[in-house]
Amino acid sequence: MFENEYHSKRRRLGLTPMIDVVFLLLVFFMLAARFGGMTQLPLSAATSGSAAYEGPPRLLSLSEGGIQLNGQDVSLSELSERLPPRMTNQDDVILLSAKAGATTQQLVTVLDALQEAGLSNVVLTGGRP
Repeated sequence: MFENEYHSKRRRLGLTPMIDVVFLLLVFFMLAARFGGMTQLPLSAATSGSAAYEGPPRLLSLSEGGIQLNGQDVSLSELSERLPPRMTNQDDVILLSAKAGATTQQLVTVLDALQEAGLSNVVLTGGRP
C-alpha cells in the first residue's frame, strides 16, 4: 500500500506550562485562604490556685441547645440585661462552660457579646458532657 515517507516524530509535552499552572494555582489558594484576620480572645483559665469565687452565681453554659445562665435558658440579647444585676462591678468573674455539642462559633459569639456589654473578666471552665 501507500507508505508515508514522512514519519512525524511525537513531540514530548513540555513541563513548563504545567509548572506555570501549578504555581498560579498555588498562589491563588495561598491568597484565597486568608479570609479574615486572626483574633485573640481574652480568656483566663480556671486553675486550682486561683482566688475564691465571690458573689452570686454567674455561670454561663453553652451547648448545642443554646445558652444557659445558672441553669436557665437565655438568649444572646438577654445576657447584657441579666448579668449586671448579679455583679457588684464590671470586673466580677463570669464563668463560661462549653459543654458537648457547643461550637467554637457559639463561644466566640458569646465572648463578643460579653465584651460589647463591658464584661471582660471571663474564665473558661471545663465543661461536662
